[in-house]
Amino acid sequence: MMTKILKSFVHHARYFPLWSALAISQWRSFDVRSRSLGTICAAIMRWYPPAARRFDREASRVFPNMTRGARAKLGQSMGKHMGRTLFELYHDAEFQAQSHKFRVSGPGLDALKEAQANGKGAIIVSGHFGQWEAIRAILRQYGMESGAIIRTHKNPHYARRIRAGVEAGGKPILSTGRTGTMAVVRHLRSGGIISILLDEKYSEGIRLPFLGLDALTSISAAHLALKYDLPMIPAYGIRNDEENAVQVIFEAPIAHTDSVTMTRAFNDSLSARILANPDQWYWLLKRWDGA
Repeated sequence: MMTKILKSFVHHARYFPLWSALAISQWRSFDVRSRSLGTICAAIMRWYPPAARRFDREASRVFPNMTRGARAKLGQSMGKHMGRTLFELYHDAEFQAQSHKFRVSGPGLDALKEAQANGKGAIIVSGHFGQWEAIRAILRQYGMESGAIIRTHKNPHYARRIRAGVEAGGKPILSTGRTGTMAVVRHLRSGGIISILLDEKYSEGIRLPFLGLDALTSISAAHLALKYDLPMIPAYGIRNDEENAVQVIFEAPIAHTDSVTMTRAFNDSLSARILANPDQWYWLLKRWDGA
């Protein structure tokens, strides 16, 4: 009983700073609130040593020749972008109403429309990069709703807030695991669209190059695309601070070959996007641990 109470207290204590930051600025405009959380997260990356060290450890794997000072600035810029994305995720219904900020391009959108016109489902693959929820916002603008797969957060307060935000962007919201996989299959076979972030470490995955380093990677998305003859389309929401806009790019569907080759093609695609905009990827995923 005491352990349960202590655990609950720890969960509340860890959630309180974020809750406070969101509550204090709730009377301000959407953009001001978004930028405010970005500023707070940038400050955390500068002044909170555990976060700064963890970022530097990951970034130095990919950028060993970059000076420590330059990596520190990169980490702060990442914090700014991720803080804004986190705010927009938590307030996804409001974010989706900001349609004037979205720019869309790329051949993958036409491929997606064609699949839907033929009654087929589709798999959107992306990563914790830029503003990934803008992808589903664009789909809604075109009359296509995308579900998503999420990994349940250990802290119930974060988990509840994240799930509510993601659900506002489109349904169904499915969890990782065997039950979730079965639900994904049913959704896809019924002609639904599912969006998957494929850049997290997957312990049961295989080692594939990601940003030039081997990383344990899930090949399940490619397996489903092949098994049910569905397009697997890389898509990215790249933030443009100068224009206060998000450029959503739907790349051409990955050619159907085999699960490993297709997943490797996605890793290469995401890696190229990250190298072009390294501050827009969430470097704290521990992507290469155990690989």
